Amino acid sequence: MKEKMIISAALLALSVFSLGWFIKAGIDDFASKDRKVSVKGLAEQEVKADKVTWPIVSKEVGNDLPGLYDRIGATQAKIKAFLIKGGVKEDEISLNAPQVVDLTAREYEVNKAYRYIVTSVVTVTSKNVDQVRQLIAKQGDLLREGVAITGDSYDNQIQYEFVAFKEMKPKMMQEAIENAQVTAEQFAKNSHSKLNKIVSADQGQFSIENRDEYTPWIKKVRVVTTVTYSLKD
Repeated sequence: MKEKMIISAALLALSVFSLGWFIKAGIDDFASKDRKVSVKGLAEQEVKADKVTWPIVSKEVGNDLPGLYDRIGATQAKIKAFLIKGGVKEDEISLNAPQVVDLTAREYEVNKAYRYIVTSVVTVTSKNVDQVRQLIAKQGDLLREGVAITGDSYDNQIQYEFVAFKEMKPKMMQEAIENAQVTAEQFAKNSHSKLNKIVSADQGQFSIENRDEYTPWIKKVRVVTTVTYSLKD
């Protein structure tokens, strides 16, 4: 009888100890769930544009509409010859339909010296950015051919793009997350803790911008990601 009482007491004590241990573990686990740190990781890279769109705008003015169309056609032919001579492929050149403005339809126009303005746009779309940039610098040669190129307007500006962006996304995301981890580890060290698991992470916000206003063919690719880690002792 005495031995049974001893065994029962021992089992009760063990049960109480186990219950206390589980309660403590649960409390510690619950507390640790609230110990988190959210950090941002940044990755940046400069790249050269791999696509250029160059609208070449010319205008003709006069009163004889059929004659203006002939002059526009001759101008487009000279521009196309200039581009092909410079190495641009035919399938990279598109000739847009001429746009005609009849000034007599504008009530506010006075002292009209001519009636029509015909605008022509020859567009170059190419992945050979360096080659096209060389031609842009030489477009003054068209003046010798009697072709006056209109300056860039808001609707017809030279555009540089970086279309191979998708290929570099995984690597940049990895770099951004690694940079976030470095920051999180420093925070954990300062708070006398250690990093545990990643609780959450976003896909990152990517942006592509010109490096500066003077070199629009150089792009700055940037990604910022937010990573949340749990902490442990």
